[in-house]
Amino acid sequence: MTTDEQSAEKTYVKTYVPTSQKDEWATHADELDMSQSEFVRTMVQAGRRDFQIPSMNGTQSTVDNAGTTDDDFEDRILAVIEREGVLDWDGLVDRLIDDVEDDVDAALGRLQDENRIRYSGREGGYVLTNDE
Repeated sequence: MTTDEQSAEKTYVKTYVPTSQKDEWATHADELDMSQSEFVRTMVQAGRRDFQIPSMNGTQSTVDNAGTTDDDFEDRILAVIEREGVLDWDGLVDRLIDDVEDDVDAALGRLQDENRIRYSGREGGYVLTNDE
């Protein structure tokens, strides 16, 4: 069996979550036009930190504490094309921008939940809370 065939092999993972959580995941997956499996797989990978992943050329890349790698952008492009199918240049850029906007929105939400930043209408944008 070739390396490509081995990396293409799939297996299943079974887990139990509350029905409300599964419903929330299913709704979010639908909004992203993803299967539930693809959604869970993507969210699990996005949540992992400091792990080794193989790159396209067979070397290992280390994911930093921010969850990014040298191959991250290429992975995003592949994920968008897998999810959307054939896209022209403008369509691909639009989908990538949408994904980045979603990431920024989620990060801002987490930072506000952690009280590390807040939105200031007076200052016209997000500011550090200086609570650290």
